[in-house]
Amino acid sequence: MADKEVWEAAEIIGLLRQAPAAFAGLPDACRPADEATAYEIQDALHQWLTGRGYGRRVGYKIGCTTPVMQRFMDIDHPCAGGIFEARLFDSPAKIERATLHGPGIECEIAVELGSDLDGRGQIVGHEEASAAVAALYPAIEVVDNRYRDIMAIGTPALIADDFCQSAVVLGRRVSDWRGRDLGAVAGRTMVNGEDVGEGRGADILGHPFNALVWLAGNLADRDRVLEAGEIILLGSLVQCQWLEPGDAAAIEIEGLGGASVQFIS
Repeated sequence: MADKEVWEAAEIIGLLRQAPAAFAGLPDACRPADEATAYEIQDALHQWLTGRGYGRRVGYKIGCTTPVMQRFMDIDHPCAGGIFEARLFDSPAKIERATLHGPGIECEIAVELGSDLDGRGQIVGHEEASAAVAALYPAIEVVDNRYRDIMAIGTPALIADDFCQSAVVLGRRVSDWRGRDLGAVAGRTMVNGEDVGEGRGADILGHPFNALVWLAGNLADRDRVLEAGEIILLGSLVQCQWLEPGDAAAIEIEGLGGASVQFIS
């Protein structure tokens, strides 16, 4: 795809992010046909968003890292998107419902990197990923169904649009996490005080840090490096829960704590 079409697609998606609606999909001329092109559009979108008040990209989200989410989205591999400064909140958070079209929440473990994680020219495995993590957070990813038919939009188009990313809510920072068995930790999601789903760390590619290994490799293929200080969402332990206006949601992760968000008018 030519640069002109890449930037055209990025602007269309960026305007959708500013005024979310039931998006039918990109025009044929700038619709990505494969994931490589999708990530090119995503890169252009990130520049567009930073220039329109979203601040700098402060990290990444990883989607479709669990069997339940892969079944839900009908995608058999992880996908990555960006997280932006203006859409990063501390728990308890209040987010304006008008900034979203069809909000959902996911129960996630987030990591804060204490050192760079560079997969270019070297193998990044579980040990290297673990060593690079400075802290963990219980986190809510706020996703947005900005599409007329999310199942028909296509994986490349979803990647171009940061795989439904809208906001992140972080719970308390946990620096004394080493020694915990993150594969065994349980997570649960509550909506309006009612339990609506649960899962375990091992549901994320066998271990949450395997998602971080995947991301380091994905970025290395694009000549990128995970940098110290970045926040990475490793994927949802629980199937995404779509919310109605006025709903309040919370997550809890065993040994890490919780986070909560309310959507206000």
